[in-house]
Amino acid sequence: MPYKEFSLDGDRLVKIYKRRGSKSLRLSITSTGQIRVTMPLWASYRAGLQFAKSKSDWINEHRQEKDLLENNMLVGKAHRLIFNPDSSRQKVSTRIKDNQITITYPAAISLSDESVQTTAAKAAIRALTLQSNQLLPQRLKTLAELHGFSYKSVKVRQLKSRWGSCDTRGNIVLNIYLMQLSWDLIDYVLLHELVHTDIHRHGPDFWKMLEAKLPQAKVLKKKLRSHQPILRSMHTMSVA
Repeated sequence: MPYKEFSLDGDRLVKIYKRRGSKSLRLSITSTGQIRVTMPLWASYRAGLQFAKSKSDWINEHRQEKDLLENNMLVGKAHRLIFNPDSSRQKVSTRIKDNQITITYPAAISLSDESVQTTAAKAAIRALTLQSNQLLPQRLKTLAELHGFSYKSVKVRQLKSRWGSCDTRGNIVLNIYLMQLSWDLIDYVLLHELVHTDIHRHGPDFWKMLEAKLPQAKVLKKKLRSHQPILRSMHTMSVA
């Protein structure tokens, strides 16, 4: 798909793509913060640039530079993300060894490049999965023994919307993104699922039991609402 890159306002770039079959101008911000416009083949690049400039307020509202993965960033509880530009490399590669995630990429592109950020995000998810398998089942077992619960099984997965789940047979699933939370919130989620081994619905009896095991449950529940089980988000808008 042909594209050209333009300066939007001096320090930000926009990539404008011409796509066969496209009937309208579409502005999007990728998961790495890259600004894109896709448009019909017959439209001019100048029109695409002007469209992006006219939507500067929307871009400022939705673009999240803070979501970029950065050098020496802590991933979960144990890993550090290290970005390594290398002039001899032609593509991005990753390596997870001990507690370090190394992202090696061509020196000609920047750390914020979408290919670098996407590869780094995938490596970070692998690291979170490793940590989750090492730490969450053991922590769940400790809390179950401490509070008198039993469960059938525990698995860790990358869930899209929930921190965890427990079915009626006592099979518990925990989200790998729990490793990004503080331990008090992790314990809240784990105890929440353990209480579900006795009480399956969120009725008064459920919350009463949870607060009996964890007196600060209400405070932690409210605190958890400010977090989401994602690394980052993507925003899109279109115009006919």
